[in-house]
This record gives sequence, structure tokens and C-alpha cells, in this order.
Amino acid sequence: MDSKRLFQETDFLASSGNVFSAEKKSCLQTSLVLLKHENKFQNLFFWGKIIGLKGDYYIAQGTGQHVLKDRKYFYSKDCMKWNLLPQSDELMRKSSRLIRGRFVGDPSHEFEHVEIRNTGQQEEECFITVKEEDRLASVIADIDAEAVVVPRGAYLRTPQGLVKANKSFEGLSVAEATKLESYLHFRASAKMFDRAAFQRADADRALDFMDPITDDIPLGCWSIQTERGSGLVVLRSLVWLGFTFFHIPGTAGFGHMYIGSGEPNRDLPFMV
Repeated sequence: MDSKRLFQETDFLASSGNVFSAEKKSCLQTSLVLLKHENKFQNLFFWGKIIGLKGDYYIAQGTGQHVLKDRKYFYSKDCMKWNLLPQSDELMRKSSRLIRGRFVGDPSHEFEHVEIRNTGQQEEECFITVKEEDRLASVIADIDAEAVVVPRGAYLRTPQGLVKANKSFEGLSVAEATKLESYLHFRASAKMFDRAAFQRADADRALDFMDPITDDIPLGCWSIQTERGSGLVVLRSLVWLGFTFFHIPGTAGFGHMYIGSGEPNRDLPFMV
């Protein structure tokens, strides 16, 4: 959610319980402006909050010219002082997925996972240690890859390969906004150009360069509702409980926020 419109747009997510106190709003309003200025970001988004046992992490995302590649993440415990998160790689994310349980709220806390490995003649215990700060960066990367979505047409890719906001985007119609195929994952495509999207009559390589959420597994992992007499469409992830996306049909207004424990819903395949 764009930090410039944070407090106007949080009302659209209030039905999911995503609200902030007046004190938190005041702190965020001040600190996010300074964070954007100090790091010279083109855009700064308030990403959400991950709830810990002893403290919470407020997350901000800054982007540069290329919105899919030039990303940096920051976390704060008090909404005033922001700390840069490390870049997560595939090894870090793989190790973090082994950890079970809630975040503690201490960035220096270390989680430990024990694996039993068979070496042929005997079994050995292998200890994997993950720092909470690294786990936080990995969980954010996983949520970005699996849950963050945008309406089709909101972003375009230039012939030079640069991904940027589409200034001519005027929003989806009510009929389009209530269909899951109108939303795309806000990440680089995992399937390149062999998708069925390019078999559509209205397919456009400048717009359809991201994966549609209709391909997500398991089927039924998204919930979509209309509110305010079809004046607001709300999309919720059932894999990452706490992730909420909204779009105002007929306008360029959309945004998302995650407020949750940072744990995926591993029971979903048995629930749908």
C-alpha cells in the first residue's frame, strides 16, 4: 500500500481487522516520509505487520525504477526507527521454511531445526540454525511471491524490459474485478511465455508478463468478495491468512496489506 495514501486506504481493509491506533498512524506518517527521502526511493509502500510473541515487526518496501527488481525491505519495532533487512536467497528461504512456530519479536533470536540424515551405515543429526532476521526476510519474500497481486493492466513492461506503473490504467470494470483471472502475481513470471494467457484474443505481451492467480494450487486458495454495493472488491489469500488486497472498480485505486503471524496455512489442502 502506497505510503502517501496509507491512511485513506486503510479504511478499505477495515473489514479484515486491519486498523491502527492514532499513535501508530502518526508515527508511520512521519517516519515513512523520512525513510523515502533518505533512501531516494521512487515509491515507498507500507507492506504490513508480522505479529510476534514478544513484539511485532512493521514492514516497509522501497522500490526504484524497476518495480520488480529494485526492491528493499525495512522493519521497525516502534514505527519510527527502520532497519534494512538482508536480501533473501534461495538457500536462506529453503532453510527458513523448515522452521515451525511463531516469530519471537527479537531479530537476534536463533531458531534451530534438527534433521536426521542417513549416511548409509548410520544416522546423523544435522542442526540447522536460522536467525530471526533472516527468517523474516525469507517469509516476506515468500508472501511476495505467493500472495501479492495486482490488477491486470496496472503495470506494463517496456520494450527495454523495464516494469513500471501504467499511467493509462483506469481500473477494472465491476464484472472484470470480480473474476480471479483479472489479477496477476506481482513478480516475474515463473512460466515465461508458454502460458495459456497468450492464447486469449486480448493477450498483450506488454501487460500479460506475470502469472495469473487462477493457476495457483490448491484450487480455491483465494477468496473474493464485493463490498459497499460493488464499489469495493476485496481479495484474500487463504494460504497466507492475513493478506488482503482491495480494488475500487472503475478507478486506479488498489493496494494490499499483510497482518499476520508469518506462517502459511499448511492445512488448506485438507480444507478446500
